[in-house]
Amino acid sequence: MGLTRQYLRYEPAALFGLVASARAGVAFVALRGERGRYVAVPACEHVFVWDTRKGEKVLILKGLKQQVSCLCPSPDGLHLAVGYEDGAVRVFNLLSGESAITFNGHRAAVTALQYDHLGGRLVSGSKDTEVIVWDVINESGLYRLKGHKDVITEVLFLKEKNLLVTCAKDTLVKWWDLDTQHCFKTLVGHRAEVWGMALLSREKRLITGSADSELRVWDLTYIQEVKDPDEPESKKSKGSSSPGAEENTEDDETLELDERPEERIVKCSKVGSIMREGRDRVVTLGTDRMGKFLACHGTDAVLEVFSVLSEEEIQKKLEKKKKKARKKAKQNSEEEPERSVELSLQEEIQRVTNVKASSKIKSFDLILSPKGELKMVLLLQNNVIELYNLDLSAQVPQAVRVSRITIGGHRSDVRTLAFSSDNIAVLSAAAESVKIWNRSTLQCIRTMECEYALCSLFVPGDRQVIIGTKTGKLQLYDLASGSLIETLDAHDGAVWSIALSPDQHGFVTGGADKCVKFWEFELVKDENSVQKRLSMKHVRILQLDEDVLCVRYSPNQRLLAVSLLDCTVKVFYVDTLKFFLSLYGHKLPVLCMDICYDGTLIATGSADRNVKIWGLDFGDCHRSLFAHDDSVMYLQFVPKSHLFFTAGKDSKIKQWDADKFEHIQTLEGHHQEVWCLALSPNGDYVVSASHDKSLRLWERTREPLILEEEREMQREAEYEESVAKEEQPVVAGERQGETGLAGKKTIETIKAAERIMEAIELYREEMAKLKEHNAICKAAGKEVPFPVNPILRAYGNITPSAYVLEVFKKVRSSELEESLLVLPFSYVPDLLRLFNEYIQLGSDVELLCRALLFLLKIHFGQITSNQMLVTVIENLKKTTISRVSEARDVLGFNMAGLQFLKREIEAKDEVTFFADATERFEEKKRKRKKKEKMVLAVL
Repeated sequence: MGLTRQYLRYEPAALFGLVASARAGVAFVALRGERGRYVAVPACEHVFVWDTRKGEKVLILKGLKQQVSCLCPSPDGLHLAVGYEDGAVRVFNLLSGESAITFNGHRAAVTALQYDHLGGRLVSGSKDTEVIVWDVINESGLYRLKGHKDVITEVLFLKEKNLLVTCAKDTLVKWWDLDTQHCFKTLVGHRAEVWGMALLSREKRLITGSADSELRVWDLTYIQEVKDPDEPESKKSKGSSSPGAEENTEDDETLELDERPEERIVKCSKVGSIMREGRDRVVTLGTDRMGKFLACHGTDAVLEVFSVLSEEEIQKKLEKKKKKARKKAKQNSEEEPERSVELSLQEEIQRVTNVKASSKIKSFDLILSPKGELKMVLLLQNNVIELYNLDLSAQVPQAVRVSRITIGGHRSDVRTLAFSSDNIAVLSAAAESVKIWNRSTLQCIRTMECEYALCSLFVPGDRQVIIGTKTGKLQLYDLASGSLIETLDAHDGAVWSIALSPDQHGFVTGGADKCVKFWEFELVKDENSVQKRLSMKHVRILQLDEDVLCVRYSPNQRLLAVSLLDCTVKVFYVDTLKFFLSLYGHKLPVLCMDICYDGTLIATGSADRNVKIWGLDFGDCHRSLFAHDDSVMYLQFVPKSHLFFTAGKDSKIKQWDADKFEHIQTLEGHHQEVWCLALSPNGDYVVSASHDKSLRLWERTREPLILEEEREMQREAEYEESVAKEEQPVVAGERQGETGLAGKKTIETIKAAERIMEAIELYREEMAKLKEHNAICKAAGKEVPFPVNPILRAYGNITPSAYVLEVFKKVRSSELEESLLVLPFSYVPDLLRLFNEYIQLGSDVELLCRALLFLLKIHFGQITSNQMLVTVIENLKKTTISRVSEARDVLGFNMAGLQFLKREIEAKDEVTFFADATERFEEKKRKRKKKEKMVLAVL
């Protein structure tokens, strides 16, 4: 066996250059006891928490591989629920930054998340058209609600009632009764997708935003409100409703399905519309936590803010209006004027102001500060977060921008990257600016304005940089002062490529004007200074028949490779500019190429998704590799080796061996097209830029990479993906229709089931061994030592049945049902016997009862028809009832004890127990409420 080549693994080191991704929403979070200062934003697969006052990143909630698609802070402000593209939901603790809970249920990206008012339940909506309700405290799924036919756009809990409202792109708004888990009402009054909704006026009003400039407003009347108060309680329990509840609200806008049964819970009638100024669809519609302010925006840069009057304010306004009407009636000697006096919808929901952001808005969040100011945070499309304050006490409230977080990244996609010769500085350039980053600290140390940059390089000495632009200019910048020294009109079209000559005396550029131009560095006299400054001098030109896309020197400066729009690569002698070779074979233009350190090989990457490796001696193609699933955008050799990296529009970066023509590893991290990459001169670092606005740094480790292991890991990953895509198993006895199990089959649930099976196998073996051992002891008439299983010894010499319980307890609460669902029935009888034993001992009664009831539900037919299990079930019936009642008694006793202690302490100290602060705090609260009332009165 020959020696295998050893490769070193590249690992992700950092993500930088990103302020916020525009994929998910922005949310105010409570951190360090402050509200309205810190905001959580999605950042590819992570969540960043920014301090808007200082413009600093204070916390990173690290994700795995999938992009963040949705955010929702918990009511207590201690947790943040994060939805991902693969359908997972993770709940992070904002104090520690750790994720304690993971919910897997959706098969596509999570699009909506909402906590109930206590924070005990979480509801998620997804692109798979399904809604799942999760129990956050028990860390498990409750149920899945099916009914919508398109992507869920918003989900809302009703505080007072156990109801849920959902809307989707299928134009429907559905009402769900969570006690019975069914949809009891469907609003079909929308002509297009429902993009957002909000509850106002203590949940007595629903407002929906669709694809037009109309915000539709619906009045909600609940069963208790439409009942006759003198009606006997027995009738109420039967769900009889007053004649008002049976009204038919049929008109062209308010068509409702299943009219009679649904109105027994809630009646929903359209009261009118609020007109937006924007003509496009609603992107985000939301309110502040108090429901006093409503805001919405479309696909433009304007946020429209409305104030919602409270019931007291409406009453006051109505009294004034009635007074005015009475006065007028007196003058005109009319009778009963008050009947016709009503407040219009526009008077109840008033426009406050429009906020014009600096770019397109992607999402927002509102918070009413104690000072009576409305704080608005906007997440913009161009990698910016803006914070606005609205002073409500002003005569004409105007939004003032108080902070803007921009320094951490570019406004547009980075199109070119370069490393300095000392491996420390990284250059990134986009359509509006050039930034210089420190590789070790990842801090931006220079920002310089530029034209649309396409290519770049560090001038030898690393004190200046040159940028080639889309307009055909070459811009020379000085890094010490951060100023533009010189601009030259180099090409008549875009400067697509730039390459430094190996002797470092000059460089070459290729442009869309079919020219290759040669330049030399020179020192010229500076008009503003005594010292000379660096300049660029045009020395030669090579005219070609097609647009030039890429140029590269050979390391000995003997040859120049030029890739053209006609899909060929032409190789010329540098000294005479005579033609040497033509490399043809690509079906689409060659977008990138590079020559290895010894000048023997040239690798070309094309828009036809292939990479070809050629010999530079005869121009023969050594191998053609299918490299990416989309265009190959960039290619570069690792210094001092025949290994090279490619970047593709398929969001992947791959490493290849040009000698053995093998794929070594794939660097996965970017979520959209990778435009460019750069390797450090020592080959230890790779930096890449993508359409997802992020820059990523990858570091070469000392860990050897074995290709066979890499392929094995790849196959495992593919298998895990295929498991998630499989059809979910049908649960026996489960009602097929509107509801279903919350969880889904994943590789973790399969592994958990396998661990339970292995534990039961070990239990069976040990029981058989014990039986055999007892027989031997009986025959021998003396005690023979029993060999302890090494696994049981590792757990501290526990019994086999205790080991099964330990394994069972380690199964995640959110994965328990799915793990039991894939468990074969042959293991269930043993599990039931063990459950009986555990419950008798009184250990983990709650967990065991949950598992027991689920097993009885899914295997009901087989269990009841098995004669051997009759006694087991009878015993289980007795033990579970007695143990559960014992547990309930203990809980009741403890609750009574705690309440007694509370009363004792209150009586002793004469203070309210568990109060937030002293009288001063209460005084502050009263003042704040008074101020807020004054502000709203002004509005």
